[in-house]
Amino acid sequence: MPTPKPRAQSRPFCFSVKGQVKILRLDVINSLVTAVFLITVSILALIPESTTYIVLGGVFGLVASLFCIADGALIYRKLLFNPSGPYQKSAVHDKLVV
Repeated sequence: MPTPKPRAQSRPFCFSVKGQVKILRLDVINSLVTAVFLITVSILALIPESTTYIVLGGVFGLVASLFCIADGALIYRKLLFNPSGPYQKSAVHDKLVV
């Protein structure tokens, strides 16, 4: 009967690099879904134009949706240029300066 190999200690998935990347991808999706929801509600608020406060709320919602889109774009850019996460270590003298 073969002896079982001892299993190496592993971190929980949410604390691993792959887990962090998946969380960031979910954050991008969450930002875009929130932006679509805010745009929909803001446009519906701007249609009747009954009071000044409703118009201000609609404009505020559109500005908030722009911030959500910017948040998603910045997180996507972080994933695009640094897909392995912040845990990748390299020495300063190993970087190639052009």
